[in-house]
Amino acid sequence: MSTDFLPAFWFVLVAVLWTGYLFLDGFDLGVGMLMRGWARNESRRRVLLNTIGPVWDGNEVWLITAAGATFAAFPQWYAALFAGLYIPLTVTLLALILRAVSIEYRGKSRTALTRNLWDWCLAGGSAVAAFSIGLLLAVSTTGLPLDANGDRVGGAFAWLTWEGILGGLAVVGFALAMGWAYIGLKTEGAPRQASHRHLTRWLPLYLLPMGAWALVVVSREGSLLPWVLLAVALVAALGAWTAASYRREGWTFIALGLSLMAGACAVFLTVFPVVLPSTLDPAFHLTAQNASSSPYTLGVMSWVAVIFVPIILAYSAYVYWVFRRRLAETHIPESHVVTPV
Repeated sequence: MSTDFLPAFWFVLVAVLWTGYLFLDGFDLGVGMLMRGWARNESRRRVLLNTIGPVWDGNEVWLITAAGATFAAFPQWYAALFAGLYIPLTVTLLALILRAVSIEYRGKSRTALTRNLWDWCLAGGSAVAAFSIGLLLAVSTTGLPLDANGDRVGGAFAWLTWEGILGGLAVVGFALAMGWAYIGLKTEGAPRQASHRHLTRWLPLYLLPMGAWALVVVSREGSLLPWVLLAVALVAALGAWTAASYRREGWTFIALGLSLMAGACAVFLTVFPVVLPSTLDPAFHLTAQNASSSPYTLGVMSWVAVIFVPIILAYSAYVYWVFRRRLAETHIPESHVVTPV
């Protein structure tokens, strides 16, 4: 494989990993936010929690893999991004840890007070994680004040831009849309009815920040193809809205995924080969070529990815197939407390 091909190949793979994470963990984060944003009693909260219970930790692996692939394939990109965004990345990790602890510990709570506390931690951790990840991705596509060495200049909050805030709102809105779509796909009764009602009324509002973020990026220097992909994303979003109004939950979920894929392709295609723009000088941009690892490292990683990525995808598909049944409040047993002997 040529030295020009390998950085481009890994840029595409990293983009795929981030898109896969937004799609899969997006609905987890959305359901987490809705634990306090919609569910008003214990049985409904347990239904929501059980819809993501078998899959949430596997979906989070996509984030770890995306970060790991960025570190191994593009170490200069990883160093500049993680150093320049140290504060929001720390907040992201703390929020994800809080979400994971909340999921595991709320079932061990002995009082309603502690369960409510963990519910708030789950909802808050999900919202903060979604916003921070969106901010990180938006800044990655719109730029940081980087000097010739790839170091961030400016104060500790140089990353706090209106584009970053827009990206944070974009992922929060998309996560809520995906959360409602997943609830409609996986539940019966009141949660399914609420999914239909919310998506029919509010889906365009949920997706508006995501569309605005993609439009900001593509309008700066996009060629014809990214604009075509944005049009495809818009058509898919309208298809999801139509499917939701007709209670076609499966098509709603798929159409939202297609909209995300088309929009992400438009954004990544626009910025390529730049992996992290510098707002100070275009000469300081980090690109797929100057930020990548050696050809030997990329070659070894490529063979590992070709072998193991299909295996991981097949296993993930199997897990979703096993847990494909719908849940209802009648399926949730009475909560109990185990008293130590």
